[in-house]
Amino acid sequence: MFTGIIEEIGKIAAVRRGALSCELSVQGNVVFDGLKIGDSVAVNGVCLTITSINGNIFTADVMAESMRRSNLGTLQNGSEVNLERAMPSDGRFGGHIVSGHIDGIGFIQSLIKEDNAVWVTITADSSVMRYIVEKGSIAIDGISLTVAKVFKDAFSVSIIPHTGAETTLLSKKSSDRVNLECDIIGKYVEKLIGKSNGITEDFLNKYNF
Repeated sequence: MFTGIIEEIGKIAAVRRGALSCELSVQGNVVFDGLKIGDSVAVNGVCLTITSINGNIFTADVMAESMRRSNLGTLQNGSEVNLERAMPSDGRFGGHIVSGHIDGIGFIQSLIKEDNAVWVTITADSSVMRYIVEKGSIAIDGISLTVAKVFKDAFSVSIIPHTGAETTLLSKKSSDRVNLECDIIGKYVEKLIGKSNGITEDFLNKYNF
């Protein structure tokens, strides 16, 4: 499990592509503290398992499903990526529950500066938008953010200077792809409502959910 609080910006050292999958080598610094083979690291929000470590470069396999669901297939040597180690049991929970399992791809529509912040608007498919709510949580390339505005096929977040400096988000440009992971709570609620267990929309409304 992750929190969406990015620890550092890493860099792709090598990409070895298969027919539908790939192997990524990622260079960093901070995330190597205590890192060992078999540990999980979120790369642009995608949970990957470390298969080898050589100095300050780790290697991980990316399966075909992750390639289809995320922007990892577009990475090249030198690409910058957001990195976060799995949350330690004694750590502070500064973001929200992030599983590292991507729901879909979004596309940067615009970046508009407003005083010290930057509004980032992202378009997404209806299969993703159904779980995005105003003032709810969203992970964008692994970054835990609060949804500020919701439209029919897009949503906006406001990026403070610290987040802009510590992540890759503000280096994006219009039409760039980003990985989206919706708040897992909404998906569980939808699943439960769909089952014959007495939990319905009327039931939730009755008890102010």
